[in-house]
Amino acid sequence: MRFRAGRWELTPASAARVRAAARYVHAHRPHRPRVIFSGGWPEASTGAVPPPAGSREGDLMLRAARDAGLGERAELFAETRSRSTLENLLLTVEDDLLAGYAFGPARPLGLVTHEWHLPRVRFLARKVLGLPDRALLDVPATGGEVHDDRRALLAARVGFLGARRGGVLLRRERLMIGLLRRVTTG
Repeated sequence: MRFRAGRWELTPASAARVRAAARYVHAHRPHRPRVIFSGGWPEASTGAVPPPAGSREGDLMLRAARDAGLGERAELFAETRSRSTLENLLLTVEDDLLAGYAFGPARPLGLVTHEWHLPRVRFLARKVLGLPDRALLDVPATGGEVHDDRRALLAARVGFLGARRGGVLLRRERLMIGLLRRVTTG
């Protein structure tokens, strides 16, 4: 998301995720899928001032999905307090946004994100939700910037080794971010 012309708006990458979610809903419409648009304010970790309530990434994606009529075919929710991909998942669980769903090979959890981000999202979903790979379905979004996420995935695999509980994962993530800042700022 970005601030432009006096208001917060979706970036092309965020808009691409909304379009990918719409394709997923269309393909699974007989089941009335639940879509959770996650994205709070990752820049909070840098000390940046957050946008006002209702203007975080999850809010903006939810609004775009509703404007496109997606709410008629799916249950739509937003998780907007997170500052990281790990927090996206932890807060989705904490807020009971997946309550009542049993995921498995016949009814997998769709992960809507960009191709470059999917390996880390899958790793974290397995870690936080305890789901096997076959209970996760990749729903890649196309468009927007591309990042090399391999180092972040490696750091997550090493840093979260042996951890499963949310509080432990979160403490380790904050420790890794602090160490990274010290290394990169000298």
